[in-house]
Amino acid sequence: MSPTPLPLTLEKIREDVADCLGEDPADIPVDENLLDHGLDSIRVMTLLERWRREHAVTADFADLAERPAVEAWASLLGAS
Repeated sequence: MSPTPLPLTLEKIREDVADCLGEDPADIPVDENLLDHGLDSIRVMTLLERWRREHAVTADFADLAERPAVEAWASLLGAS
């Protein structure tokens, strides 16, 4: 039996983005375009695969690429 996926939160998304960029989570704004902060398509795919594996999200790359901001992703990913 596989473990129950952990809940995904806005703060977890922010922490994961910061980790991916080598930044402090406090330096990642929740309402700004993450591409302006150095996030690229490879990193978006890496994050998405992590969230699929750890949190069972069903969003796809196009969903995230269309609105690259932590707040938008939280909504798309069903974060609490």
